[in-house]
Amino acid sequence: MKIAIIGTRGIPNNYGGFEQFAEYISVGLVTKGHDVTVYSPHFHNYCEQYYHGVEIKKIYCPEKKLGSFAHFIYDYLSLKDALKKNFDIIYEAGYGTSAPSMYLLNKNSPAVITNMDGLEWMRSKWNFFTKALMRQMERIAVKRSRYLIADNIGIQEYYRTQFSRESFYLPYGAETVDHFDGQVLSELHIEKEKYFLLIARLEPENNIETILDGFAASGSADSFIVVGDFKTKYGKYLVSKYKAISNKICFAGSIYDKSKIDALRHFCKIYFHGHSVGGTNPSLLEAMAAKAFIIAHDNRFNKTVLGTGNLFFSTSDHVKDFIKNCKVDDALREKSIQANLEKIDQYYQWQIVIDDYEKLFLKITGK
Repeated sequence: MKIAIIGTRGIPNNYGGFEQFAEYISVGLVTKGHDVTVYSPHFHNYCEQYYHGVEIKKIYCPEKKLGSFAHFIYDYLSLKDALKKNFDIIYEAGYGTSAPSMYLLNKNSPAVITNMDGLEWMRSKWNFFTKALMRQMERIAVKRSRYLIADNIGIQEYYRTQFSRESFYLPYGAETVDHFDGQVLSELHIEKEKYFLLIARLEPENNIETILDGFAASGSADSFIVVGDFKTKYGKYLVSKYKAISNKICFAGSIYDKSKIDALRHFCKIYFHGHSVGGTNPSLLEAMAAKAFIIAHDNRFNKTVLGTGNLFFSTSDHVKDFIKNCKVDDALREKSIQANLEKIDQYYQWQIVIDDYEKLFLKITGK
């Protein structure tokens, strides 16, 4: 098969979930004998034509001039180019800025599959008009895409209920980690199981303040490490707010070295996962695979992934109580970690996800 993946910020991943997905899936499908092209913005720092057998197609993206609006242009140019290349499958990663370009499609276009990601219009950072725009983008994507992907059962149910539209459930993947290098702890001046952790884009819907307010109120003598870009407007607000409240909160910035991230997850006392509007979040799967003890925000998406045997929070008081009583029964802790590892092995291993995507693409193309 000849497959295009568009709508990401390119591979190798140095940004987020869709980019990680594109990297694993594209390389995996190439290994299985397929021809895969990943579209990347022209400013991506990887300059070779191929990445582990995956062709890299650079497309102009005026992000430095236009900010986030530039991705409407980038997605349009990507799809316009892909429609000329005789691909069997065009995989759209998200719909937020790609939906308008779907008017390029007609009955003779190749199969366009859109991964609907999370409920983008629910993000707290959007104002009323942006939320309305995102809902319209969602409607266009649902109508114009030939097939939809839902990465979480909760997302699948949403599109079935709200749009009477069926989707294929295919989650993200992760790899179980068995070796952990504690060197990163020395770099951050922390010790094993003497710090709490969250890793996320610093956005309101990820419940950063709920978690950090709870930590600050707990009076804990341990540290709290926050991994994520704090140079955004909201990130700067968080740094300013908590600098005045607690000297135990450390904003470590973005860390892309997976070995360091895995070690931070594994050795923390509690890993707090605050995402609330996405589907199956890659960082949650990676925390499970790194044998972290996880307490997650109480919503249907996280519960679908974690299931029973895990702990959830809704308010800062819940977070405070978990931290003040964090000497969780060892049996409960081990049961939670082991249950999460079994879920990774049964449902979320990257090879399983790659195989399922290949089966779906073969079914759609009739090959």
